[in-house]
Amino acid sequence: MPLVIGKEVLDKARREGYAVPSFNTNNLEITQAILEVAEEMRAPVFIQVSDGARKYAGMENLANLVKDMASRVSVPVVLHLDHGADFKMVMQALRAGFTSVMIDASHHPFEENVRETKKVVEAAHAVGVSVEAELGRLQGIEDNVQVSEAEAFLTDPEEAERFVAETGIDYLAIAIGTSHGAYKGKGRPYIDHKRLEEIAKRVSLPLVLHGASGVPTWLKEKLLATGAELKEATGIHDEDIKKAIPNGIAKINIDTDLRLAMTLGIREVVTQNPKEFDPRKIIGKGRDYLKQVIREKFTLMGTAGRA
Repeated sequence: MPLVIGKEVLDKARREGYAVPSFNTNNLEITQAILEVAEEMRAPVFIQVSDGARKYAGMENLANLVKDMASRVSVPVVLHLDHGADFKMVMQALRAGFTSVMIDASHHPFEENVRETKKVVEAAHAVGVSVEAELGRLQGIEDNVQVSEAEAFLTDPEEAERFVAETGIDYLAIAIGTSHGAYKGKGRPYIDHKRLEEIAKRVSLPLVLHGASGVPTWLKEKLLATGAELKEATGIHDEDIKKAIPNGIAKINIDTDLRLAMTLGIREVVTQNPKEFDPRKIIGKGRDYLKQVIREKFTLMGTAGRA
């Protein structure tokens, strides 16, 4: 089916109390895994393109790939721009056919964030495309998003209410304790559920959780068995995800877990069969592990059967 507008998918998710995963893609195999499992599980899905993916594969190339492959499945698929750096990048995404865009001006002071976001909202809404924006900053590194501990701050509930009212966005990404990338700090990443509850009382829009990969134990153990060095990589616990969804979290971004799954498949093939040089067999094993992770996310978020 044709790509679907993001707002249509997320308004339903928040209203009915489940969340929709937003998976980052960089290539054919990741996109295949996402769409094949979405179809299998009858689940709506966001496929998102980061700045790093755009630089690696090309925004138009990835957009055309997703649009073409989505046209052959029967579940709702949203093509989303992740962490759009500025107005120019958002315009590129709109021209390429994205049906949801994020403008990330969270590194600016509040008033400037509002101004930059409003400009994007006016342009995107003019062509019927939904807009995500961010208030607060997540610590960590993911593609070209790098935020130190000193620069990170959590979303203020009162500011969130004001930001939504002044910008006209369709869904809001909030900082409530999660971290971009595989968390390697002391303790573990968390979700400030009390803060989330306060935001949800003031903001009726779908809320978005970034940095929500879980770094599953089975995946980490298999990677370590291949000689991978992960140090103390950890992620958000499934229990925290389940608790957050009834409080308005309707879109949950997943990237790190997909990277780990793809890497695991590749490492297993090249370490167990050094003579193998067929890239289809090497990358194909990574795609198999991707599907396993994606199935787990749809089940965790209650998305299966919602298409």
